[in-house]
Amino acid sequence: MRHTARSVPVLMYHHVSTSPGMITVTPANFAAQMAYVASAGYRTLSAAELARFLAGEPVPPKSIVVTFDDGYLDNWVHAHPVLQRHGLNAICFLVSGWPGEGAPRATAAHASDGTVNELPHLLNHREGELAIEAGCADDAVLRWSEIDATRRAGTFEFHSHTHCHVRWDQVAGNRSEKRAKLRDDLLVARTTLQERLGGVSDHLCWPQGYYDDDYREVARETGFRHFYTCHPGGNPSSKRTQTHAERSINRLEVRDRPALWLASRLWIHSRPAVSRAYLRIKR
Repeated sequence: MRHTARSVPVLMYHHVSTSPGMITVTPANFAAQMAYVASAGYRTLSAAELARFLAGEPVPPKSIVVTFDDGYLDNWVHAHPVLQRHGLNAICFLVSGWPGEGAPRATAAHASDGTVNELPHLLNHREGELAIEAGCADDAVLRWSEIDATRRAGTFEFHSHTHCHVRWDQVAGNRSEKRAKLRDDLLVARTTLQERLGGVSDHLCWPQGYYDDDYREVARETGFRHFYTCHPGGNPSSKRTQTHAERSINRLEVRDRPALWLASRLWIHSRPAVSRAYLRIKR
């Protein structure tokens, strides 16, 4: 019997919401998926634990990472209570320019325990984009108070998804401007997370999954080493220690499907040879 994982699947979520739309899992399916993860004996790794595994250190055979992109309000309302119930933890890649101030809003846990607190209205993905563009990000994303509450509870840790979530390759006039704008964006994000959370890591999630050679070089220069992509597949451990090496991390987009669907994907992508064969067939 193996005493360490051969490959760690990294799950990618955005929304856990009753408002249907793109990249959204219903609360019922998310609850079932996390119940399966817990009952099947999977361990959710932190970003630091994943980095050590990728550098060659062992982790338990059934190890996974749960990630959320952008930091939407529904992560607090619906995902946080489920993670807390099962003793699981997740990574949120936060767009640091979006959260605002204010008291924590009600969660689904409050509703289930009889507390009389009306749940906040949850926007779907497109409505959230429009709200953010209109300067009403508080209608769509986490507040700093909610971020702090999840950190205290141990359900979420937060890492950079840039400060503005802008594709600078699409809006800059030239390559030099693209690099300069990206550098400023990453540095402001690092400063914001340092000031608000008391620390910042070398883990970065690319907005919209996009990166090129300039993006990677600027990100390295601004202190990032672990880059989370939208490429499917598992993440095998290195055969040699690469503590200071750059790593691109594959992720599995989780669909709004029952737990059995997730169980099959975890089985596939925790086995490197099976994962490679499966992806070849899919392509």
